[in-house]
Amino acid sequence: MNGILTDTYERRIADRLDAIRERIERACARSGRRSEDVALVGVSKTFPIEAIRAATEAGLRRFGENRVQELLPKIEALPGRYLGGEIEWHMIGHLQRNKAREVVANVDMFEALDSLRLARELDKRARQEGRTLRCLVEINVSGEESKFGIKPPAAHEFLDQLASFTSLKVEGLMTIASFVEDPEEVRAEFRLMRELFDSYSASHNPVVEMKCLSMGMSNDFEVAIEEGATQVRIGSAIFGERPY
Repeated sequence: MNGILTDTYERRIADRLDAIRERIERACARSGRRSEDVALVGVSKTFPIEAIRAATEAGLRRFGENRVQELLPKIEALPGRYLGGEIEWHMIGHLQRNKAREVVANVDMFEALDSLRLARELDKRARQEGRTLRCLVEINVSGEESKFGIKPPAAHEFLDQLASFTSLKVEGLMTIASFVEDPEEVRAEFRLMRELFDSYSASHNPVVEMKCLSMGMSNDFEVAIEEGATQVRIGSAIFGERPY
């Protein structure tokens, strides 16, 4: 999908966003929550900057990318809040340490913190940049070997180990649940994430403030919200099928 987008496609993005917001409202109502307490991140990987601009015109203000080499040109074209813009850019994919400098210098939030070695590198780069980097710790709740993240039994210990990093601010947890056709099959995974989120006491840890539970994507976000998600990451349900 190259070049200028058609008015029809722009309208389609706006309509899809309206539909997603309605579904978020209904999921919140079912669980006795307020829809304004659930943030929406548009996963814009593989989509052109024109699609992102169309989503911003429709009111979306948070966008997620999983590859640094694709993220940086988009930030250059449409800066995030850290660089003086009006939107937020979230890095949501696994990060190699040699890409830490680019992430620290550009993104508003890093959602995939999954090792102490990476935490040390991000903390060092953030000190050099003179900023505090907002992060989420990624939890491998599905147990799949192909996925990154801290194993659930080690989650609280890992959070404790971050207490000495002065230029990181951990705002909560993130996960990618098992991909299944029936989202009810991953309700238990989301419930475990909520338990990990609720049961961690950050009173002794100056780096951690547990306020964001990022879970749920296009195929399962309603169940995630019912189980306590405060942020959902939605791509194809907003932008359409990916142009791989």
